[in-house]
Amino acid sequence: MKAMLKRKRFLLALFSSFIITFLIIYILIDIFTKKMESNNVYQTVVEITDDTEDPAIWGSNFPHHYASYLKTVDQVRTKYGGSEAFPHNSPGKHQPTQMSQSRLEEDPRLKTMWAGYAFAVDFREERGHAYMLIDQMVTERQKVVKQPGTCINCHASTYVAMKKLGQGDLLKGFDALNKLPYFDAAKHVSHPVSCIDCHTPKTMKLRVTRPAFMEGIKLVKAKEGITEYDINKMATPQEMRTYVCAQCHVEYYFKGAEKRLTFPWHKGLKADQILSYYEEVNHKDWTHKISGADVLKAQHPEFELYSQGIHARSGVSCVDCHMPYQKVGASKMTNHHVRSPVLNLSHSCQTCHRQSEAELKTRIETIQDRTFEIRGVAMDALNEFIGQLGEAKNKVKAPSELAEAYKYQKKAQFLLDFIEAENSMGFHAPGEALRVLGLSIDNTRKGQNSLKKVLNKEK
Repeated sequence: MKAMLKRKRFLLALFSSFIITFLIIYILIDIFTKKMESNNVYQTVVEITDDTEDPAIWGSNFPHHYASYLKTVDQVRTKYGGSEAFPHNSPGKHQPTQMSQSRLEEDPRLKTMWAGYAFAVDFREERGHAYMLIDQMVTERQKVVKQPGTCINCHASTYVAMKKLGQGDLLKGFDALNKLPYFDAAKHVSHPVSCIDCHTPKTMKLRVTRPAFMEGIKLVKAKEGITEYDINKMATPQEMRTYVCAQCHVEYYFKGAEKRLTFPWHKGLKADQILSYYEEVNHKDWTHKISGADVLKAQHPEFELYSQGIHARSGVSCVDCHMPYQKVGASKMTNHHVRSPVLNLSHSCQTCHRQSEAELKTRIETIQDRTFEIRGVAMDALNEFIGQLGEAKNKVKAPSELAEAYKYQKKAQFLLDFIEAENSMGFHAPGEALRVLGLSIDNTRKGQNSLKKVLNKEK
């Protein structure tokens, strides 16, 4: 009996040892496999060169990145951004069946602010990167103005096109692309922003490929005392996680007869510094149809406003929030489904902020609600001022009498439009957004006072 008991204990111990040994070996193999998986960033299925612009080819080597990139077709609305799909029945070649909602219908005051400019004809909510090229091709703005090839810089994968146009010289190709009419330039591109616009094919290192940004950031760094700044050699990896986005998400203008894409950062990145530069070079975008003033149109200055905010000062990049890291198996990868952090709070915000998703969303929307409220005040004031100028231009003896009032409209309108065109509704830098809107309201008030003086003289 004792011998049988000992035998059973021995067999149980042997079996237990076998199980434990098996589990240890399994765990070690699993750890080793996952370490190898995490070390192998990608497997080379196809060769990628500096001329491979099709993202699908890159996707053969980076299937998870490409799968998330394809998700930019999603149309999900947040309180102050994103788009909903609406039928699009406009006839023509390559017309999409759906478009996003019209901002002009949401806020008709924009038509008054942009009267006489193409944006007063068609301006819609921005959609994901998947639509950035087609939406520009089919906008009604194309029917009322002949846009230059310059516009294609921020709406397509242009790196290979510029190289080919410049016969290997990126800068020459950039200049050549700018000079072409829009639809001639469009013949040289095939994709929205692609992998090659932000990554070197051999190492996957982030890079800047847009000459306009290379030149613009050189101006900014020079003001910081850094001369001859070469962004692709001198920027840190974390800075590049913002700079690759800032190649397009910026304010700009078309300089000279050649329509050269230029970032107006000669005096700084703040809205009033940019306005000061425009005044110095006497730049205007068009003459306002109602008032007769020479005015400016601001364009998506996300980088400029972000640069004045707490996240920029804390070293948080655009990618950290809009393309946060995610786990795929044992690997950590950047999610290329570029979208609002509000739609991905757990990965975008809660890596740093420990509050609940509900609390974080409330904080974000509180900031945006306040910005939206003051934006409305500024918009009402400007619209009233434009109407007063429109009536006054028929009463004065000479347009020159309105010169001072016109200057105030130009200032007030650009400062308001700077926040209107920026796509965070003030969140990127809440205090700065309210400061700029306050300056807009102040310039409208000064313009109305100037106009009153002129009209009193006419009596």
